[in-house]
Amino acid sequence: MKQTLTAKLKLKTTPAQFASLRATQLAYRDGLNMVSRYAFEHGKTSSNICMHRGCYAELRGRYRLPSQMACTVEREVAAAYKGQWTKLKKNGAARSAGHTKKRYKGLDQPPKFVSPTLTYQHGKDYSLKGDQHISLLTLEGRVIVPYQGYAPHLALLRKGAQVGAAKLWYDKPHKQYYLLVSFEVERPDPTPEQQKQVVGVDVGVRYLAVSCDYKGTPTFYSGKRVRARANHYARLRKRLQKKGTRSATRRLVAISGRERRLKASANHTIARRIIERNPHAMIGIEQLTGIRERTKRRTHRRKKNGTGVERVSLKQRKSNRISSQWSFAELQSMLAYKATLQGSMVARVDADYTSQGCPRCGHVAQANRPGKGLLFCCANCHYTLHADLVGARNITMRTLTVRQDWTVTGHLSVAPGSSDPDGSAVEAKATRLRRYAELRWMPDTSPRL
Repeated sequence: MKQTLTAKLKLKTTPAQFASLRATQLAYRDGLNMVSRYAFEHGKTSSNICMHRGCYAELRGRYRLPSQMACTVEREVAAAYKGQWTKLKKNGAARSAGHTKKRYKGLDQPPKFVSPTLTYQHGKDYSLKGDQHISLLTLEGRVIVPYQGYAPHLALLRKGAQVGAAKLWYDKPHKQYYLLVSFEVERPDPTPEQQKQVVGVDVGVRYLAVSCDYKGTPTFYSGKRVRARANHYARLRKRLQKKGTRSATRRLVAISGRERRLKASANHTIARRIIERNPHAMIGIEQLTGIRERTKRRTHRRKKNGTGVERVSLKQRKSNRISSQWSFAELQSMLAYKATLQGSMVARVDADYTSQGCPRCGHVAQANRPGKGLLFCCANCHYTLHADLVGARNITMRTLTVRQDWTVTGHLSVAPGSSDPDGSAVEAKATRLRRYAELRWMPDTSPRL
């Protein structure tokens, strides 16, 4: 099994090398914007061949980009336009289905590239040398730059890991260059015997994560601090955008990445603690594809002066904003790659009714969570528990079922949520849900004499 990692290499440049790299970055960004305008003027094309025929000579002559770098610029712009066309088609389908009335405006004007980050191809634009030196291609030719980095990543690079493309990133506040090198390492395939524990992780907003093992030991990771800071940044952005002055715009730029970095740091910490507390474990997480669209609060019509007017309350807008900024996918991805590094693994299970189903009697109803709060009270057997812990226990039982099937059959089942045109995936999911409905959480699972 191959795992992709990214090594962050700190470049120790001289003033001449710094100026050369900066000039290359700016020329690369200008080339991206030139090709983007050309593609927009020629039918908003996403064809790499069309861009190559019309822009290659200008990239080489006017912007003095090396040949391989010019080709990388064209591929990057083509990928950007393909992404814009995909979003436009999805927006058209959503409007036809009545899910939204907003029109996607990403292709109303040429996509603009602001970041000067450029992409290097291994073996063509850059190469790793001995004694922690690296060769980088610039407008004036090659430069040999010493670097520093995370010791375990450097050890993997020295052992012959499969190195891929890299990105040259400039940290403007500290005036420091970094090279983000992606590489693949070979990991042994996991076996059921290696996974000695089973853990379920329920993600949320009020509690970013709640983990529970098969013995019932819970661990809560509160999201109160992160949510409060996110609300603070939302209020601050609203005031600055309403003000609209140049100083307000500069302030918006200064605080642009703070909320993102805050959430990324919190997710890193939670993922690391879950992995450290549960070594060699199969960690179950929910398949939450499309959760935002399913939980989004819709507009409702109110009669005003005899006419129907669509209005969205302040509470609805705040709820939609919090849901749209929920970084559960980032947390789950961090859990996945950190688990592989520590000898554990992550398995996805169906998320249906994990917070509404009673783990004691199996009764499923929305009334089990009064007011959709944090208290779970079963309407059938009156079993009472923290709602997020109930979700974690249900995920644990489903993960244990997956592990048992893996032990019997020798292979993991197909990931839930996979699309199948003949409907077999839907039938398989229905079969899984019927099987999950028979699971029961016993208060004492240890054998008795």
